[in-house]
Amino acid sequence: MESLALHSHSVAAPSLISCRSTLFRRTRSPSVSPPSIHRLAPPLSIRFCAIPKPSPSGLFPLPFNESRRFDSTPRASSSLQPQAVPAPLPAGPVLQGARPFPLAISVAIGLIVRFLVPRPVEVTPQAWQLLGIFLSTVAGLVLSPLPVGAWAFLGLTTSVVTKTLAFSTAFSAFTNEVIWLIVISFFFARGFVKTGLGDRIATYFVKWLGKSTLGLSYGLTLSEALIAPAMPSTTARAGGVFVPIIKSLSLSSGSRPGDSSSRKLGSYLVQSQFQSAGNSSALFLTAAAQNLLCLKLAEELGIIISSPWVTWFKAASLPAFICLLATPLILYKIYPPEIKDTPEAPAMAAKKLENMGPVTRNEWIMIGTMLLAVSLWVCGEALGIPSVVAAMIGLSILLLLGVLEWEDCLSEKSAWDTLAWFAVLVGMAGQLTNLGIVGWMSNCVAKSLQSLSLSWPAAFGLLQAAYFFIHYLFASQTGHVGALYSAFLAMHVAAGVPAILAALALAYNTNLFGALTHYSSGQAAVYYGAGYVDLPDVFKMGFVVALINAAIWGVVGTFWWKFLGLY
Repeated sequence: MESLALHSHSVAAPSLISCRSTLFRRTRSPSVSPPSIHRLAPPLSIRFCAIPKPSPSGLFPLPFNESRRFDSTPRASSSLQPQAVPAPLPAGPVLQGARPFPLAISVAIGLIVRFLVPRPVEVTPQAWQLLGIFLSTVAGLVLSPLPVGAWAFLGLTTSVVTKTLAFSTAFSAFTNEVIWLIVISFFFARGFVKTGLGDRIATYFVKWLGKSTLGLSYGLTLSEALIAPAMPSTTARAGGVFVPIIKSLSLSSGSRPGDSSSRKLGSYLVQSQFQSAGNSSALFLTAAAQNLLCLKLAEELGIIISSPWVTWFKAASLPAFICLLATPLILYKIYPPEIKDTPEAPAMAAKKLENMGPVTRNEWIMIGTMLLAVSLWVCGEALGIPSVVAAMIGLSILLLLGVLEWEDCLSEKSAWDTLAWFAVLVGMAGQLTNLGIVGWMSNCVAKSLQSLSLSWPAAFGLLQAAYFFIHYLFASQTGHVGALYSAFLAMHVAAGVPAILAALALAYNTNLFGALTHYSSGQAAVYYGAGYVDLPDVFKMGFVVALINAAIWGVVGTFWWKFLGLY
């Protein structure tokens, strides 16, 4: 649902820690201010602080600040006498508008393609001009001369002003069903956090499995897999449910962020949950917004997957379950916690559940609504109910019964921002396909692969690896999809790879590469921002687990997909 984006689309939880819960709450130092998980800075300069206190508005209004991250040490004054406060230095001029250097590079890329790169004879002038605009738009999403929505709007305006696209064509994607399904998924995730249902489910797993550190990790991992299909935002799950729980458990064990004690418990739990999250998202079609986008883009290339929810789950189930079971254990061996037993965790969880009280009316409504929505997603094709209509029915129920208010939907800025910029990119990508650019590119790659005399399985492995590791250049999973999914899928098909196999494998990889770096996804930003993991460890474990996932999905998945008849 993005295109080479440099920001994270996260769900702004109204409260990362339920107001009814006291177990996983810690006293904050006045020096720590609440952050916002809506935006990421460019790669390798991302800054975060501690999980915030709930604000009255239910949003996170202030930016992260690494210099204040987890600073809970009281600051003693060097003197009891009043100190003279130096006069503040005059503030320098504040740069407004676009950042000049990223702007120049982004625009230059499009102009070079349009005017300096020779146009192939197979490509029309209109298609070549749209390609230049699209590449400028994508470059701007990476370099961020403006916020992503603003930059996408500039790209859309350019395509209309230059008469590359008609106004109606340029805005046609704003009625796309998948985009609206993604928007509504943000509202569902907000409902899970607002009612505290996600927090309650995870706490039950801590109570049942939390006697040891490894059991605690499995409890958190399995609870995420359980709520994933009905809470389709990995960032909301991370920031609204799991980071607060992990942090509170770690602090109670003397494992503090930002110092050597972090390796006692917090570092392992964060890494385990972070690296497992991609498999939870890959397990269900509705577990992540980018999954829906992948199937929509595949459909535009003529690749239709019947019973998509069921087909997706069947194909992902065996390799995803194996990875979910293997990841906590493997990290327990190669990135071990210092504390092996956590006998106090079940008691803490039981106390928290007691403080939360019985399941509330709104939680029961949330459970019933999501069961209805998931049932319609599973059986919708047989009933003639599209997925987006099922989501609309669910959201309408939540609004009618007061679980969500319209103000909650209006304040979900990331959802509306996604609608704006994502529709621009999907529209451009669709027109590039219609005008023949994607077909021309895929044919060029296919001819190169044929010249190497590669069989389709070899081409499949090569293209999948390239698609995966290119993500080091991206700060968004959906941005990666919007920019490259259609092109890589077309390359697969041109190389002779079975179409449905290629479409699903690329989509699964889209989830798995979300844990490569601290900027590779919205949940990556949240987990790294907890302060328990050092940057070198993020890159190291991200690469190691990526290879493990590739081995499991490559070997187990190959035989499983053959058994299912996908090739």
